Amino acid sequence: MVKYVREREEREFERAHRNAERIDKRDRVILKNEEERSVFEEVFDRRTLMTLYALANKGAFSYLNGVVSSGKEARVYWGVTNQKTDLAVKIYLTSSSDFKKRSQYILGDPRFNRFSSDSRSVAELWARKEFTNLQQAFDAGVRVPRPEAFLGNVLVMEFIGEGGIPSPLLTNVKVSRKDYVSVVKAMNILYKKAELVHADLSEYNVFKLHDEIIIFDFGSAVSTKHPLAKQFLERDVQNINHFFEKKGIKVTPKEKILSQIAEQKREKSESYFDEQ
Repeated sequence: MVKYVREREEREFERAHRNAERIDKRDRVILKNEEERSVFEEVFDRRTLMTLYALANKGAFSYLNGVVSSGKEARVYWGVTNQKTDLAVKIYLTSSSDFKKRSQYILGDPRFNRFSSDSRSVAELWARKEFTNLQQAFDAGVRVPRPEAFLGNVLVMEFIGEGGIPSPLLTNVKVSRKDYVSVVKAMNILYKKAELVHADLSEYNVFKLHDEIIIFDFGSAVSTKHPLAKQFLERDVQNINHFFEKKGIKVTPKEKILSQIAEQKREKSESYFDEQ
């Protein structure tokens, strides 16, 4: 079944690739800023560019406005649809996709047991993995960027922010006990209903849009069946507790949170978090 799905994805990519090549350049993805366009074409290889053209031609987005976030492994662009809806277009850099750095988040996850360790395959797997994780979290009711589409090493999702400006991170805003409880509740729902552990949770991948807490950056998230899931969950809780404690917010002891999240009886777990 996995082999069939993979072959179907590859056939879809090749068809989109051929279609994109037939389209005149003026109809392809256009960055409004000429300087950014030249940098864009220098950074990304031909296959990545063709993937973007294919997604644009399928209606995933109309054009890109420029970079809103840049890291060692990926860049996020502000995309706009034909209906003028803002989107985040995340492009995993194939040149930075080191399997050794990411293997602990892949090996042992039953959802991704077939892959190649070359850099492009790892980048494409990471885009597919993040899309899958976001979809599971979104369907479970966790507030995350809504996943829209993915192809190759490109992921398209909801833009969290206004007018092309991303929402502030927890680390950059005033936080409260209510924010802390929201994050802990999200971890609980993520574990119980989405059957996921974020595995890289900190104040740097949680948005605060007005009074709403939104968790993002799900590339590292693993299934609760992953052999290191409990270890990753403990690290997530520790990171969040450490941050809020530094801000003078009363936190619940790590051991108590872990025991409640791992509790098999959902009713007991949810009632506990509702009281916080």
